[in-house]
Amino acid sequence: MTDIFQSFFIIFSSAAVVATLALWGKQPLIVAYILVGMLLGPFGFGFVSDLELLRQISGIGIIFLLFLLGLDMQPSALLSTLRKSTVVVLLSSLVFAGLGAILAFSFSFSTTDALIIGACCMFSSTIIGIKLLPTTALHHRHIGELLVGILLVQDIIAIILISLLQGTDSVDNAFASALYILAMIPLVAGGSLIAVRFILLPLLAKFDRFQEYIFLLSIGWCLGVAEVSELIGLSREIGAFFAGVSLASSPISQYIALSLKPLRDFFLVTFFFALGAGYNFALLEEVWLVSSLLAISILVIKPLTFRTLLRKQSESNRLAWDLGIRLGQISEFSLLVVFVAINAGLLSEAASITVQSAAILTFLVSSYLVIFNLSNPLSPKDSLRRD
Repeated sequence: MTDIFQSFFIIFSSAAVVATLALWGKQPLIVAYILVGMLLGPFGFGFVSDLELLRQISGIGIIFLLFLLGLDMQPSALLSTLRKSTVVVLLSSLVFAGLGAILAFSFSFSTTDALIIGACCMFSSTIIGIKLLPTTALHHRHIGELLVGILLVQDIIAIILISLLQGTDSVDNAFASALYILAMIPLVAGGSLIAVRFILLPLLAKFDRFQEYIFLLSIGWCLGVAEVSELIGLSREIGAFFAGVSLASSPISQYIALSLKPLRDFFLVTFFFALGAGYNFALLEEVWLVSSLLAISILVIKPLTFRTLLRKQSESNRLAWDLGIRLGQISEFSLLVVFVAINAGLLSEAASITVQSAAILTFLVSSYLVIFNLSNPLSPKDSLRRD
């Protein structure tokens, strides 16, 4: 059994070697990190065995990612983006949920399994979507705002679903839980804005000469709002996002963003490693066909659906295809839904492996599609690489 230092040594040393080979062969780094996890995790060679610890550490990377995303989103722009995105997300979610459930039913999964598999198909990856979105090129343009809005609405739906799976035992309780979550979101957002205006901004103005203080205050603010959000029944990820949004109007927001990017990338490497390490090859024989069909269906239907819905909203054909391809995968939130459903005794192991297999396949293929065809920070092609 490895300790935390040995785990980090194995993860980052092996990732560095494989990343070098990947760049040499003009392959995407995300794929390299996932494959390293598969090889060295408990179902591969077993060099890193404590997956639960890795998942907790890698979750910090997602929190910082959403915090930095919020720093690029002005509150007024966020409200406008959510209005444009909600209809697209609701209609597309019905299509994707129906697709996954029908496919699961056709392979004789139980009703509960099929419904949860369908629900897992509704969400696109925040990690893939945002990690492969050029910061300087797109975050302040319409396409970046629309992508963020779609992912945010999907994340809210995922949070509601996870909350319902965790603790409701009747329809009335489920409805009450959903209403509670919807009521808490504006409370967190409004409370964050008030705290920033009357506490953080005066502190930043008084001590802006001390870079270490700005770094510590921004991390404390991000993690503090994330933890409060978790305590009141939302998620740390949503709290971190609103912590960033509340600071976006500050003139020092871009300095904070630049300071935290290396810290975010450190934790995100462990996220992709943990994703690959959690894959159980022994069960693949049972579900390889349904997993492959589910992944192929998602990779084809999601871009087409988003393209159609965005065109209906008068978006350009180029933008609609670009967003459709960037959103054409299963989400890391889907894996969290699977984890919660298994703990609640609602999902079979075969259904769990089906979703995990399809998720990893869509992560890999979608990464290739974006990296070799669209503007992104990780492309081996100079013509497509945008920071």
